[in-house]
Amino acid sequence: MIDIAAKIHDKFSIEFKVGFHVRRKRDQSNFSINTWMFIPNSLDINSLTYDKSHFYRDVKSYIRLITPVFLLREICEGEAIPLKNLERVFHKTASEPTRTAIKEYESQIKMFTAIFKSAIRDEVVHLLKNNIKDDMEYLIASYVESVRNILLKFRYLRKIINVPTISSEYLNYFFFADEYISNLVDQRTCYLIGFLQRKDAGKYEQSIGLLTSLWHDEAAYRQEMKYISVDKDNPLKNREFIFRRSILKKYAESDLFLRARKKKDGVLVEQIYYSLAAGLSMIFATTVAFSFQMKYGNFTMPLFIALVVSYMLKDRIKELMRYYFAHKRLNRYFDNKTEIGIKDASIGWIKEAVDFITEDKVPREVMNMRSRSALVEAENRITDEKIILYRKQVFLDRVEINKNSEYPIAGINDIMRFHLSRFMQKTDNPEEAIYYLNEEGESVEIYGEKIYYLNILMQLQFEDQMDYKRFRVSFTRAGIIRLEELV
Repeated sequence: MIDIAAKIHDKFSIEFKVGFHVRRKRDQSNFSINTWMFIPNSLDINSLTYDKSHFYRDVKSYIRLITPVFLLREICEGEAIPLKNLERVFHKTASEPTRTAIKEYESQIKMFTAIFKSAIRDEVVHLLKNNIKDDMEYLIASYVESVRNILLKFRYLRKIINVPTISSEYLNYFFFADEYISNLVDQRTCYLIGFLQRKDAGKYEQSIGLLTSLWHDEAAYRQEMKYISVDKDNPLKNREFIFRRSILKKYAESDLFLRARKKKDGVLVEQIYYSLAAGLSMIFATTVAFSFQMKYGNFTMPLFIALVVSYMLKDRIKELMRYYFAHKRLNRYFDNKTEIGIKDASIGWIKEAVDFITEDKVPREVMNMRSRSALVEAENRITDEKIILYRKQVFLDRVEINKNSEYPIAGINDIMRFHLSRFMQKTDNPEEAIYYLNEEGESVEIYGEKIYYLNILMQLQFEDQMDYKRFRVSFTRAGIIRLEELV
């Protein structure tokens, strides 16, 4: 299965989070994504002004394992696998702090933190979307109880590793996780309080009280541990808080990121094609030389002229054949191949390629989904849209993934950020003067946004399943305004 979530990452970039979920009963899984980008001609983005190197500079990808899914209450109740794994590794490391044990100790801390981050995020999102009013108080109480239990049990484990065999450097791994978890509880809980206050402060007074108590208790703990907290009157402190949170987030999630080695794809085949091109051009030049030599003999003016002309044409034929072979191989081969792995084990690969294509090479169902308006169709008769096709194929080995993780891993996330700064370089001013008459009959000048649209269609294929997604990005020279999924 392939799932995809799109959002605006910042003023000049959009983000697609693509999840590739491998089947549990299959040893191997193959995925394919074709993405067509329909670009207005006025942006002057075409094969001459925007080549492959520009595209790959504008794309930034992060490949990581999908975080193991646990409910908040599952982390601290019943089997409580994440906490049990931590306790086991803590005891082992305290007794035998070998290099291997320390590595596993740090890895388990990071994994626990990542699991908690996803669990509390999902729980808060569920609360924000909950439409059953009678369940809200119960859900809030469950959230507060689960968070308190997790914090209590996690922090109790510190006593296991607070021993002479564990240096302060290794103990810091625990404190890094503790500070980040505290940040998450602090910010998520405060956001929930604001949400309930805006929704109906009177009705949810009891729930707000529970959340407020949790927030104040955590604030006191942060002060005791000397963790940096948000301070409305101290911009420098808030800057430091955001900086540390960013670093701690990367640290906590680093164990999920996969080893990725990118290299050019199809290099051997490319060289074979180019060799064929050189051989064909040489055959032409040699044939011309032999023909003129047999007819006019050696050391004659006609032979001299024929050799010069054949040499000139030989190079042109070679370049034309190189161009022909380069374009013939586009559909079969890719620009890059990225080997992905966990530690030293390879778990699969990702291939990608990008090219400008003409409209007649776009599948009919994709063009139907593009559904241009009559005005756009009229414009295209004068200046046609440019179309970029970005192809991606993914192969994952379920057996190797299972071998290298103690947790059930559903697959990988490919987080791709696409920067649109180059697309905005040749746009007009972000605002344009327009006029209307007010109630007094006076001409009034106002300003409206000069907007551009980038349409993106995706074809997602997994085994015999085929799905399509359509997105539209609205932007001006000042930045991205909106990203919407169209049905």
